[in-house]
Amino acid sequence: MTTTDEHAGPAPRTHRLTQLQSLESEAIHILREVVAEFERPVLLFSGGKDSVVMLHLAVKAFWPGPVPFPVLHVDTGHNFPEVLAFRDATVERLGLRLQVARVQDYLDDGRLRERADGTRNQLQTVPLLDAIGRHDAVFGGGRRDEEKARAKERIYSLRDEFGQWDPRNQRPELWNLYNGRHRPGEHVRVFPLSNWTELDVWRYVAAERIALPSLYYAHDREVVARDGMWLAVGPHTQPREGEQVTTRRVRYRTVGDTSCTGAVESDATDVADVVREIAATRLTERGATRADDRASEAAMEDRKKEGYF
Repeated sequence: MTTTDEHAGPAPRTHRLTQLQSLESEAIHILREVVAEFERPVLLFSGGKDSVVMLHLAVKAFWPGPVPFPVLHVDTGHNFPEVLAFRDATVERLGLRLQVARVQDYLDDGRLRERADGTRNQLQTVPLLDAIGRHDAVFGGGRRDEEKARAKERIYSLRDEFGQWDPRNQRPELWNLYNGRHRPGEHVRVFPLSNWTELDVWRYVAAERIALPSLYYAHDREVVARDGMWLAVGPHTQPREGEQVTTRRVRYRTVGDTSCTGAVESDATDVADVVREIAATRLTERGATRADDRASEAAMEDRKKEGYF
């Protein structure tokens, strides 16, 4: 027979984390685990929203110390000026070590050739592999809701000595235990945002008041309609015969090569507006606004097998 101590105080309250707090806690745990387990990690940082959130998490994970690894940007040469300015300002503000792998360097010395369509996103793989050859772990901002190939990743994704990915050779990850073992020449790509969605990212941006490049919010821009998208008119995207330049109120859901990254018509001028807009849409940002990811159902998976993120 059990008795209750009438003099005992009330049962202690258990603190339950919100969804965003749980996602943040998991991501910080992963960041710290990698730093403890690997010798030469690096974080891919493009200035896009996912990499900005990942960097924000890294700052929180190691505060009050500095971020204990460099950041790497694979520069296509076709970047949005707003994104490059934001990248450089962030690096200076946080005192980060920035590494840049430039596609243009590979074009200049003949290791790569320009594509017939003028886009450069698919030229990033070789500079990426060369740059991360000096590292044994690479943080990427991939989320499983982006497109089908990313949903096959584990949080720790092993790459062979050629930087290639085998989706059939993925290690189990039970009870938040991550296996970082790798042989010489191999490396591990790590995805701290694996369990986040685009909406989670934006809600976290709102909760943490994280600054993003201005093109994520609605603004007036000269664009042309191409392949079902609005492409910004600029040095790397000129109107073709029959295309008409028009000024539209647009914003970007993802950033990349200006010649293949489309904008969406939007009146969302602040974070709250974007959260409402994303909550109502059924289209992923990559499928809706990235021409190179719409080539076929297997386009991204093929690129990942070759070494792309």
